[in-house]
Amino acid sequence: MQTNFTAEQLTDPGIQRANEILRSCVHCGFCTATCPTYQVLGDELDSPRGRIYLIKDMLENSRVPDARTVKHIDRCLSCLACMTTCPSGVHYMHLVDHAREYIEQNYRRPFSDRALRWILSRILPYPTRFRLALLGARIGRPFRGLMPDARLRAMLDMAPKHIPPVSRNDDPQSFAPVGTRRKRVALMTGCAQKALNTDINDATIRLLTRLGCEVVVAEGAGCCGALTHHMGRTGESHATAAKNIRAWVREMDGAGLDAIVINTSGCGTTVKDYGHMFRNEPLAAEAARVSAIAMDVSEVLMQLDLPQGADKGLTVAYHAACSLQHGQKIKTYPKDLLKRAGFKVVEPADSHLCCGSAGTYNLMQPEISGQLKARKIRTLEAKKPDLIAAGNIGCMMQIGSGTELPIVHTVELLDWATGGPQPPALTAPGKRAPEVPILR
Repeated sequence: MQTNFTAEQLTDPGIQRANEILRSCVHCGFCTATCPTYQVLGDELDSPRGRIYLIKDMLENSRVPDARTVKHIDRCLSCLACMTTCPSGVHYMHLVDHAREYIEQNYRRPFSDRALRWILSRILPYPTRFRLALLGARIGRPFRGLMPDARLRAMLDMAPKHIPPVSRNDDPQSFAPVGTRRKRVALMTGCAQKALNTDINDATIRLLTRLGCEVVVAEGAGCCGALTHHMGRTGESHATAAKNIRAWVREMDGAGLDAIVINTSGCGTTVKDYGHMFRNEPLAAEAARVSAIAMDVSEVLMQLDLPQGADKGLTVAYHAACSLQHGQKIKTYPKDLLKRAGFKVVEPADSHLCCGSAGTYNLMQPEISGQLKARKIRTLEAKKPDLIAAGNIGCMMQIGSGTELPIVHTVELLDWATGGPQPPALTAPGKRAPEVPILR
């Protein structure tokens, strides 16, 4: 694609990177075949190719974004299926992230949009605030019909029926390995996950220590910054990410780390991109070091010789989170691990398509998100599985809100298969396991 940025414009590192990405696009349209919003809406401007044209026009002309441009960019899920499909290697993720930052700096949204985005950025990355908000949503749910905005109704719908108590395993500390130490790893405990489902981190710690890892929860680490990053709120996202970088570098320079383990794939995609995000900032070198050892939990488990398990007699429908299969290019490891543990694994049709969760997308674009959720659930249930497994808390909440099938994190099943407790989601009603299982 030909671009016409001025020499002055290209002094901006963001514009310079956008120019590189735009020039790599050859207009082929392969991306439209795998774009969820294009499949749902059928509008060229709701495809990656269409959005690229809008972004190019906006950036080249240094113009104030108009409502139409903002609408179509806001509708992008950032699922990154287009990057998997693109034969030219167009790095759409960096382009759309820069476009969102540009919009945030140059476009004044309607008051309701500004208020909603401010609320989400001030609540979701903070577990205590998020817990209080979830309790408030449960109280407000009976009044759902009185809410004039579909996005507010979606926020009420998101609140789970059960909010787990705080897990003290998420506090800064170190967990000793069982037997000889093979690795020393830092576990990213996250933010929203600590409020929505404490079983995932508990299971991860048990599993990793059982396989010979010393697991460290670093003092000062928290939200990865993805939520505000994808809103274009760069200052906020970098401030959050910088805390993680400093916390993990302290561990790296202290007792050392073999990996930073991340069990929420949306966070993993962002942490692995810290090197790019901070490339022009004082923390550039430290950010690059962190990104270099950031690993999805499935990548680490593939290095730890998970024991071969007997047939469990359970069929697991594996949902491939977009941030894992497209963002991190990890497609087979979770399935390989589940099969090794003794589960029969099946995949739904069109497994490359997003479930519609996409961070806060299900709250800010509930209609499109709802259509994608319904499609995903139909394809999963068509496989007639006993349960669904996924590697991202957002996907688990999204899919779980529309099906009666149990949905669990991959590590919960692997923990169970290697001696841990049965995942609470599989426990019969009235016989729920302890809220915070003792690590063993």
